[in-house]
Amino acid sequence: MDSNTTPATAPLSPPAETPSGEPAADPGAVRRAAWAGLIGTALEQYDFVIYGTASALIFSDLFFPNVSASVGILASFSTYAVGFAARPLGGLFFSRYGDRLGRKWVLVATLLLMGGSTLAIGLLPTYGQVGLLAPILLLICRMGQGFGAGAEQSGGATLLTETAARGRRGRLSSLVMAGAALGTALGAVAWILAQRLSDDALMSWGWRLVFCSSLVVTVVAMVIRRKLNESPVFQDLKKQAERPASPVKEVFAHGRRPMLLVLFMNFGISTQSYTYQVFMASYLVTTVGVDKDFVPEVLLLGAICGGIAAVGFGTLSDRLGRRPVYTLILSALVLLPAPTFVALNSGSKIAITVAIVVGFILACQGAVGVQMSYFPELFGNRYRYAGVTLGREFSSVIGGGVAPLICTALVTAFSGSWIPVAVYMMLVTTVSLITTRMAPETLDRDLNTPVDSTDPAEIRARQERALSSGPLTKAGG
Repeated sequence: MDSNTTPATAPLSPPAETPSGEPAADPGAVRRAAWAGLIGTALEQYDFVIYGTASALIFSDLFFPNVSASVGILASFSTYAVGFAARPLGGLFFSRYGDRLGRKWVLVATLLLMGGSTLAIGLLPTYGQVGLLAPILLLICRMGQGFGAGAEQSGGATLLTETAARGRRGRLSSLVMAGAALGTALGAVAWILAQRLSDDALMSWGWRLVFCSSLVVTVVAMVIRRKLNESPVFQDLKKQAERPASPVKEVFAHGRRPMLLVLFMNFGISTQSYTYQVFMASYLVTTVGVDKDFVPEVLLLGAICGGIAAVGFGTLSDRLGRRPVYTLILSALVLLPAPTFVALNSGSKIAITVAIVVGFILACQGAVGVQMSYFPELFGNRYRYAGVTLGREFSSVIGGGVAPLICTALVTAFSGSWIPVAVYMMLVTTVSLITTRMAPETLDRDLNTPVDSTDPAEIRARQERALSSGPLTKAGG
């Protein structure tokens, strides 16, 4: 534990102290931050899941009908990738304000932008109605989704990590990914219900209803976020007039190393996550030949198990350290792709379900559940929001954003073989594994310090504390 502590909140009455002498976090503020992060990320993931599922199942017919089936799916996944290309742009824009105006302001703005863009998709005309204008409008709406999502998960993670008490950051911050699992589950349920319609009803108005339903999630999330407190760390910066004029410039000037660590540590996870969530849905239908109705059901089960795993791995990282738990997950993911494709190509619904669920537990939710506390702890307090956002969102472009497109292109180029896809998944995850072994342990570091966890003096101090506090802490250092 760091000896230089700062009160987590400024309550009206003196708070109880933790065993370390640190004032306890305000339970009400923590609860509101947890709900705000959970619901907001649920909306983000709901938007992306319903879009990704639509890209795999119907958008090629609605917006790209005058091409072959494989080219239509590639075009659908291209618009999906554009949303990820917009995410770092949104991250650059909103990061400036997240470290200047506060975490809460950005979380409200991104919520409205994501929800509005998804609603607009549900109101779009199709190619059969307006021709080439339809995919252009789809592209614009998708960019709006991505621009808003560019600061959403990072904002929720930063707010929760800065609000939670030491020793509980991993568990509480992982609730952001429980929200992502909830969004995936809601998206799967929406498509399960939509697919009960006749084909004509689904292709005419059923798919629109799925996208317009995001309005409900947006309203619920907005009600919760209006009551949200600003994070104690940001409140302290505001009182001391220490807010940076340009957080993004400070990241590139002083925080490049932790930002690059975040980028490459997330690279393989982002790739595998969206390969499981999006590409494999299309692969099961077009290559394996499973029934379309089966895909949302598998995604639903995977999301439920993944949400539980996110909280479990986050809690485990509070006990064993961030780096050991993250390393364990990445090591498993390096070995997982080949057995996954063997299971998918068996055609057995049981084998397929197990493969997808394990992928969700490790890649889609479990690893990211650890990220939610690990990545904010890597940065000092002046540009934490910007650093986490830029690292995660740039990696999402080269990882998850293009993963379904690359995987589809590889399967097409190699005559339907899954082996190149598996090799691709293994290589990018190996990059993340190597990067993680180069990163420092950050468990319970003081979040009020302006120094990054990669600062040499910070690393030496942690090593000294590790030597004096026993083998459990040393294992993570």
